[in-house]
Amino acid sequence: MMNRPLAALIVIMALLSSCADRKSPGHDRGNALSLRHARLITIAESDDAMTATIADPWQAGRTLQTISVGRGGDGHSLATFKRVIVFSTSHCYLLDCLGLSDRIVGVCDAKYILVPAIRQRLRDGRIKDCGDSMSPDIERIISLNPDAIILSPFEGSGGFGKLEKLGIPLVQAADYMETSALGRAEWMRFYGRLFGEGRRADSLYHLVDSTYQSLRAFAATLPPGKSILTERKTGATWYTPGGSSSLGMIIKDARGRYAFGDDTHGGSLALSYEQIIDKAGESDIWAFKYNGSRPMTREDLLREFHGYSALKAFRTGQIYECNTTVKPYFEETPFRPDYLLREMIQLLHPDAKVSPLRYYRRLDQQDGRKK
Repeated sequence: MMNRPLAALIVIMALLSSCADRKSPGHDRGNALSLRHARLITIAESDDAMTATIADPWQAGRTLQTISVGRGGDGHSLATFKRVIVFSTSHCYLLDCLGLSDRIVGVCDAKYILVPAIRQRLRDGRIKDCGDSMSPDIERIISLNPDAIILSPFEGSGGFGKLEKLGIPLVQAADYMETSALGRAEWMRFYGRLFGEGRRADSLYHLVDSTYQSLRAFAATLPPGKSILTERKTGATWYTPGGSSSLGMIIKDARGRYAFGDDTHGGSLALSYEQIIDKAGESDIWAFKYNGSRPMTREDLLREFHGYSALKAFRTGQIYECNTTVKPYFEETPFRPDYLLREMIQLLHPDAKVSPLRYYRRLDQQDGRKK
């Protein structure tokens, strides 16, 4: 197997089946770092090491992974990842925000990455395209000799196949399973520490948290906002955020009205078109995301499904689209939920004039019929 002295010396990673205790790492591995919103990770620090315990999001009381990073031979600087392969665009964006894009040597799903610095490094050959994240180029990954791979785990995936046999530490980025937007964003404090940039990550998180809290306090001073329906029908199902999901809570924090706001699910609701029309058909605004080569039009929507014409927002022209081919929604919002809260405040309180829309655009502005 490959010789990776750095990875072997500084990283101990294991899948554990014992119960996870958020306070236990603080007793035997250092002082627990105070986390305000994150619920799936515990971080403990000592003079010699940082240990993170990641709870299994799908099996309560069990640990998904424990990661320990020790100090370097000089006894002063934290031994950190110097070369990583990143499988998700959101983590590429975060590392760029932390000034760590030069630590990325490979990425997957390169065609979806919009971060300018990452795209430039891909063009220059300083970052290599490792193929599709669901079927990565194993030979290229081996050739890059990374210290670690950052990738997302999935329920029932059966593991990571050939990647697990390479002897390369895998950092399981389960942040997307946090039920709160700020909880997911707080994982940046963990990622920063893997690269020796804990203070910078803490500073960025405090900025995100304080900005979010300020925006929420501002929204609380506004009258109830417009009502909103999100996403589109997929096959026979319309997936819309549960009331306790990250987006559901952001809509609530923006003082918007959401037909499913009282729902207690933390994920998406799988509903029929009839259920959507019955409960949310009269929503003031319809906002959805899509991935396309050109702006979508009303005619495109009707060709996709004529039933959209029954929506109040379709009749009034209050349709807002976010083309993720050109808008970095999926890259930015996981670690900058303050951006998304500001967006929702502007959408739901257009008279507030918080800021120009960052991700969404009114569909009628795209096809030449301004209203």
